[in-house]
Amino acid sequence: MANQKIIEAKQNIVNEIANNVKESATFVLFEYQGLSVADMTVLRRKLKETGSDLKIYKNTLTKRALDSLDINMDDELVGPKAMAYGTDAIAPIKVLSDFAKDHEALKMKIGMVDGEIADIETLNKYASIPSREGLLTMLAGGLMQTVKDFAICLDLHAQNLEENNN
Repeated sequence: MANQKIIEAKQNIVNEIANNVKESATFVLFEYQGLSVADMTVLRRKLKETGSDLKIYKNTLTKRALDSLDINMDDELVGPKAMAYGTDAIAPIKVLSDFAKDHEALKMKIGMVDGEIADIETLNKYASIPSREGLLTMLAGGLMQTVKDFAICLDLHAQNLEENNN
């Protein structure tokens, strides 16, 4: 019979995984085999900068945690996997995608974004979305162009009124 302390420790890890999944807007399972410790440290640091985190758990414990949340990802829980998660829905995906461009060993497999399971194609679509700052810059540029066009229109109308009055 298994030692009670070991069972409690494993249950604590299952609870930790379940809490991380519940509290995050996004989590992504990815393969990391072939990355060096230095690479993993750099990846962790980049994830931390976006308010995200990275953990490596045993697949059996991850499966138990996901089963307790009625999430089925059993097909992907084969071989060494790591989990990236964060409160921002896009940030962990973008960091992993950008990191994978320079490190072929990192392969995103599956994830969950805002409660919906996302396959690799969906994750890649999310990764192509510009950052929040980029989107805000695009919005500001669009608003400024509208104001500029309106100012030109008013100026031309004023010139037209002047010509008609003279």
